[in-house]
Amino acid sequence: MTDTNTLRSQALSAIEHCDSSATLEEQRVALLGKKGAITEALKTLGAADADTRKTLGATLNQIKQELAEAIDSKKAQIAAVELNARLASEKIDVTLPSRPEIRGSIHPVTQVIEEITAIFADMGFAVAEGPDIEDDAHNFDALNIPESHPARQMHDTFYLQGNGDGKTLLRTHTSPVQIRTMTGGQKDNSGPPFRFIAPGSTYRCDSDLTHTPMFHQVEGFVIDKDIHMGHLKGCLIEFLKAFFELDEVPVRFRPSFFPFTEPSAEVDIGCKRSKDELKIGAGNDWLEVLGCGMVHPNVLKNCGLDPDEWQGFAFGMGVERLAMLKYGIPDLRTFFDSDTRWLSHYGFDALNIPSLLGGL
Repeated sequence: MTDTNTLRSQALSAIEHCDSSATLEEQRVALLGKKGAITEALKTLGAADADTRKTLGATLNQIKQELAEAIDSKKAQIAAVELNARLASEKIDVTLPSRPEIRGSIHPVTQVIEEITAIFADMGFAVAEGPDIEDDAHNFDALNIPESHPARQMHDTFYLQGNGDGKTLLRTHTSPVQIRTMTGGQKDNSGPPFRFIAPGSTYRCDSDLTHTPMFHQVEGFVIDKDIHMGHLKGCLIEFLKAFFELDEVPVRFRPSFFPFTEPSAEVDIGCKRSKDELKIGAGNDWLEVLGCGMVHPNVLKNCGLDPDEWQGFAFGMGVERLAMLKYGIPDLRTFFDSDTRWLSHYGFDALNIPSLLGGL
């Protein structure tokens, strides 16, 4: 019959003396595998009498459980030791100077956001920011977007588990920053008037050649007295000329609809298309680049402003779209591929960031 005391002590000793994951796995197989010592001992129970089978079976099963626990404990100890050894051997001396052939690049999204910021800063716009995780009130309700609007449906919006009765979500546009800036200004008596841009990440359930689940927008808005559509048109035309670095850019404003502006417009720029080239600023074709409009009176009321006293305009543009047009990037999805070859080709000099002082 099996000497369980000897088997147990020898097995625990073998486990304790394992010094690597490989040797521990070998011991596990030797003890608990299909042809292991414990398994073979259990097979002998069939030839034993009933009383012996009952007593010996319980003992062997107890030893089996004890060995399994000992193996798990030893595995954790070995893993910690191996991790510490790996961390010690793979450490990098960050004090070493970078190699001349290795040079970082600025991502086109960062570059274009900096360009947009520099242009609007020259017009007197400040930068405002807000959280990526928003609530229904700021993302939809305050922006005059009704419950029935398609943008509020699950297939368009990433909803998160809410707190209480409210819904939380990944913001679908940077427009909530407009609401937070205006209501915040009411609380601390810092405005109006307001003149801000709000760059940031936005999220929608969409993915194809021209859409990604996460992308970047720049929202802009001006709130003041006696603001009209002419101010909006002049602001955007000057921006487009500065951004595309052209003396003149054909621009047209097409009537459109957005719940948070009235009247609303899509902005197109003139272009010339050929089989292999898209040229901005000339030709008989038009290309949509952004949306805009006069801030809806309901939005002003939701922010505690009197629409009879204050008016304003707002606009929003996709950063990746503008980057694709200006720098000839054909596929939106490549922005998020983390391919260093792509970044080395489309990236920008890290020491030459656009600024208000230095220009583009």
